[in-house]
Amino acid sequence: MFNKNLKLVIAGLIIAFAIYQFIEGNIGNGISLILLSSIFIFLYFRNEIILLAFLRMRKQDLTGTKNWLDKIKRPEASLTVKQQGYYNYLHGIIFSQTNLTQAEKYFKKALKLGLTMDYDVAMAKLSLAGIAMQKRRKREATMLLNEAKKLDKNNMLTDQIKMMQKQMKKI
Repeated sequence: MFNKNLKLVIAGLIIAFAIYQFIEGNIGNGISLILLSSIFIFLYFRNEIILLAFLRMRKQDLTGTKNWLDKIKRPEASLTVKQQGYYNYLHGIIFSQTNLTQAEKYFKKALKLGLTMDYDVAMAKLSLAGIAMQKRRKREATMLLNEAKKLDKNNMLTDQIKMMQKQMKKI
């Protein structure tokens, strides 16, 4: 895994060599090098380790997801701000199975750093509402649940939200 700035430097060097190839008349080589540099630019915006961790998460393999995330040694140096948000979001999902206090810390940090998709923000707020409900903080849980309901535009979380509202009445 490369540092985020190193990816841009490599892409810049490849583009510079592609321009040299265009000047020399090797148009095919130049086009190939431009396409090669686009891979590094893509990986700057979408980190390869986080993509692989999401693939493991899709298969419900939490240990595999944790193994991929552990390969990122310094998230601040290797990831952009949004990628750090998703890094913390994935850690929050992993720790929500075992350690709620740790999961709450990761979800709050993910929301602070920012998540791109409204669904992910709604899911993080829904998870935080569940944690707050288990810790008997009803006002905070109600507020987070309402925010998650507003963000769930595709109604993918309506069943979970309704179930949590029913459980909230029991508290």
